[in-house]
Amino acid sequence: MDRFRMISQYFQSNSESVMNGICGLLALASVKMYTSFDFSCPCLPQYNMAYGLGIMFVPPVILFLCGLILNRQSLVMLEEWRRPQGRRKKDLAVIRYMCSSVMQRATVAPVVWIVVTLLDGKCLICAFSGSMDPEKFVGFANVSTVQVQQLLAKVPCKDDELMRNNTSRKAVSRYLRCWSQALGWSILLILITAAFLARWLRPCFNQATLLQARHWSNYIDIEQKIFEETCCEHSQLFAHKCILHFFESMRQEIKLHSFSLPREGEGAEGEEDLLQGITDQDQVNKLLETWYYEKPPLDVS
Repeated sequence: MDRFRMISQYFQSNSESVMNGICGLLALASVKMYTSFDFSCPCLPQYNMAYGLGIMFVPPVILFLCGLILNRQSLVMLEEWRRPQGRRKKDLAVIRYMCSSVMQRATVAPVVWIVVTLLDGKCLICAFSGSMDPEKFVGFANVSTVQVQQLLAKVPCKDDELMRNNTSRKAVSRYLRCWSQALGWSILLILITAAFLARWLRPCFNQATLLQARHWSNYIDIEQKIFEETCCEHSQLFAHKCILHFFESMRQEIKLHSFSLPREGEGAEGEEDLLQGITDQDQVNKLLETWYYEKPPLDVS
């Protein structure tokens, strides 16, 4: 039990490192999902583009949403943005920093999926084989327009009888794969360059503002955790008190069954201190409402 408590405390105190690890796991999972996925292009003119682009962009959307769901800071950021002004002012710089941090982590896995699909080339070949100009490739000279569209749509299906002996199929496939890989490497180069510039040019900007935004974003996250833990502790004590009062009211009936009850006042002093005088449902509701609408100012002097 102590080991689980230590692990839980580690996760709570190192939430940023944990989120980086979760983003890395999502990125690895996206690669594993794509490599184990059985890609089967329909090879029909009216469905190829929808299938190819769907495989390329629908899973990244799902991975992006999973990244937002798993990132606890996304909910904290939304709560901080939507909360009433109250007695504590809202710092837009902190909200922008939290939003940037959440988005950066959530986009890692989708970008990895898109880059992997482009480097593989199957999705782009399936999506755009029917859009190629047949005049650029030999083998489509004495074929009608309808047949040309059908043949181009069957380029991804190398086992099809119509394309098995067609000399232009490999040419179209190589052409599209070349463009797909060039696009994938270009996106990867742009992302790496952007990350390099962001890392090395950051000291050129105002570091004090960045440190303040990072500090208060961590504070909001930690404050929310401590408030939830305190509410759980209070709920346990409140429930304990209610149960004791229930058994106290049933004293006469319980005595008939020879149960022993604690004497009145035993342990009550310590529990009253922990309950902080909040001893009924209306007081608890008022406390939670006040916390939401009028958070105390950040001044403990």
